[in-house]
Amino acid sequence: MDKNFIGERISELRLKKNVSEYQMSLDLGKNKSYIQSLTSGRSLPTMQSFLDICDYLEVTPQQFFDSELHNLPLIDKATDLMKQLDDEDMLALISMLNRLALKRK
Repeated sequence: MDKNFIGERISELRLKKNVSEYQMSLDLGKNKSYIQSLTSGRSLPTMQSFLDICDYLEVTPQQFFDSELHNLPLIDKATDLMKQLDDEDMLALISMLNRLALKRK
């Protein structure tokens, strides 16, 4: 993993939440430049701070590290809807997703 990944990912998710580094720092109970120090790569969060950041950004740690996930609210909505499907409908959906994925290649 690139050493700048954590800072870049915090920036990406923070911008999607439409909040400034300053405001996020204060909301997390940190000094006003805390998030800026993370996004610039000058420091890394402690484990507890990382979990607090994930909670603030409304992502799981797994989602945070999955750099291919860019539209988390839509993915969460799709996941919630899929949980309601029976096996037959789930297989139909998987077939459709496979077909759509092949079109993108």
